[in-house]
Amino acid sequence: MVRISGVDLPDNGIIQFALAKLYGIGPNNALVLLEKANIDKIRRVKQLSEQEIAKLQQIIDKDFIVEGDLRRAVGETIKRLKVINSYRGLRHTRGLPVRGQRTKSNARTRRGKRKTVGALKKDDAAKVAPAAAK
Repeated sequence: MVRISGVDLPDNGIIQFALAKLYGIGPNNALVLLEKANIDKIRRVKQLSEQEIAKLQQIIDKDFIVEGDLRRAVGETIKRLKVINSYRGLRHTRGLPVRGQRTKSNARTRRGKRKTVGALKKDDAAKVAPAAAK
């Protein structure tokens, strides 16, 4: 199994898609990376030589911020936004969408499971109604 930047790449995977397993390298960056290293994008990971793997690692270290360093940078940016009480920081703190998405009808992924407000079961409603009639 090939290990690049601390991530194991699947042996049978095509290198173009396997590189996208690295945090900070998506499909487009993977293609750019393979062009710089002069590696065919449809080769399998297990077909790469040690020199090609070393060349990929060297290019990633030089040109890209990946994995732990990128996660740390993103976390520090979010922390800074929260500390200076910017609008984006407040949205992060409250767990709401940050980039202008609507929240009235969508945003379930960010806000969590729907919480029903004001709905009562039939048994509870029957107990409350006679008390209100008095």
